Amino acid sequence: MRAFLTILAVLLFPLSAAAQSLTEEEIKQLALEAILENPQIIMDAVALLDEQRKAEQSVAQAAALQQQRDLLENDPNAPVGGNVEGDAVIVEFFDYNCPYCKRAAGDVKELLASDGNVRVVYREWPILGEGSVFAARAALAAREQGQYEAMHNALMQMQGRAEEASVLAIARDLGLNMDQLIVDMNSDGVNAHLNASRGLAQSLGFTGTPAFVIGDALVPGAIPLADLQGYVEAARQLE
Repeated sequence: MRAFLTILAVLLFPLSAAAQSLTEEEIKQLALEAILENPQIIMDAVALLDEQRKAEQSVAQAAALQQQRDLLENDPNAPVGGNVEGDAVIVEFFDYNCPYCKRAAGDVKELLASDGNVRVVYREWPILGEGSVFAARAALAAREQGQYEAMHNALMQMQGRAEEASVLAIARDLGLNMDQLIVDMNSDGVNAHLNASRGLAQSLGFTGTPAFVIGDALVPGAIPLADLQGYVEAARQLE
């Protein structure tokens, strides 16, 4: 309320030194009178508050990105695709039951095929139910059998929801040792990856999947291949 009243005061009395000495009750009364005469003031105040909130959020996100960059780009507990020595890094947060993630996965795959100097860091962030969690655990467990990327691609390309039965069927089709997979799904490494993904996503202000970190850019949502390429080139300019 105090912030809202302050912004109203700025809108109502931008040049008035007397406004500095008004009490909160006086500001409320003058604001009410002004709003009754000109309701647009409310819309202007809300817009200013929104701009202020976005600016504060942007600063917080930039600080979090700098603080977490090493973990984001070099976490030894995160699967990596593309060129492991690539000069540009894409960190991708995703959920196997997210249709936009499946669309984005195709663009990322095409990007890697066309640009041999990109490294992708995969961050499993299952937020769409128990099936998503099961799928993420299975994909991460497949690392122990050298099949993470095959499992990841198969889950992204599957039809229908990722649930226990459908995920296990894919694992069998890939020839994975099922007993080992089930054990590895609950390993400390898998738990640590999922916990880290959750913490990173929250600190960066991501609220859904897919989401990307590319250089200094935080990119929520699926974006076209051309935009991905643009972010990659911008990231290279930072080096």
